[in-house]
Amino acid sequence: MDPREFPTKGNLILAKNSLVLAHQGYDLMDKKRNILLKELMGLIDQAKEIQDKIDSTFTKAYQSLQRANIENGISKVQEIAFTVPIDDNIQIQLRSIMGTEIPHVKYDMRKNEMTYSFGTTHESIDMTRAAFRDVKKLTAELSMVENAAYRLATNIKKTQKRANALKNITIPMYSSLVRNINNALEEKEREEFTRLKVIKKMHGSGR
Repeated sequence: MDPREFPTKGNLILAKNSLVLAHQGYDLMDKKRNILLKELMGLIDQAKEIQDKIDSTFTKAYQSLQRANIENGISKVQEIAFTVPIDDNIQIQLRSIMGTEIPHVKYDMRKNEMTYSFGTTHESIDMTRAAFRDVKKLTAELSMVENAAYRLATNIKKTQKRANALKNITIPMYSSLVRNINNALEEKEREEFTRLKVIKKMHGSGR
């Protein structure tokens, strides 16, 4: 028999305290889950909005690219493309939401330098460059939102699992323990009362 199940007042107090903590733990897990769910729903809406922008911006970018190829020649466009430096202007920072580390992407578009001459190209090159820069910025934002949504969803699953364990296992276990110890102590008190009553009666009849 588990020592915690012995019908003593000390074990009853411990079991009641554990039951209170289990209820508090469940309430905290439930509040955390609701907060994370609210954040996740916001991110899902945000991701859909960014994806719609990316789709329209991609369409615009490729239309500009087709025009640039026609006006400047494919070889000239390729030559300019090869001069574009590797972009290292993306910085990732982390923020915490209820213990979940969420990435925050910072992208500085101002650091992109011009790699071709205005005098030797048509306006379509400028429009193509601007459109694909917008695509890059939106893609960075979408990656941040989708990564954050994935992390939140993972944490929500863990939180739900812990909440379910408290609700379906821990709380019923301590509720049963409190009830059993309480019933056993009451039974002992009744037996003791009956015993004392019998003893008192015996002493009374012996006088």
